[in-house]
Amino acid sequence: MKNIVLGMMLLFVAFSTQAQEKKNKNAKYSFEVNGNCDLCKKRIEKAAYSVAGVKSAYWSVDTHQINLIINEEKSSVEEVKKAIAKVGHDADEVKATKEDYDNLHSCCQYERK
Repeated sequence: MKNIVLGMMLLFVAFSTQAQEKKNKNAKYSFEVNGNCDLCKKRIEKAAYSVAGVKSAYWSVDTHQINLIINEEKSSVEEVKKAIAKVGHDADEVKATKEDYDNLHSCCQYERK
């Protein structure tokens, strides 16, 4: 009887540990970030790297796409978008405030949608 109870408990523990959702250590993301020039590129990438867990950030001036590799155990793509918006650049659905946008250099101010 003891062995059956012990076996059931062990089985329960095994199933409960498998049910926990595991986050991806190195997830890749790509999304649009508005900007115009190399100054924007430096600012956007610096903002992305300021978020814990960002392993790689590359923003293309031509395509306006940022490619990220993020450790999802430490941060999320939403946190990166908020950090980019905080420096004045719209990142997908996360928009920069008017005040943050107005603080951008004149060559960096893009046409807002």
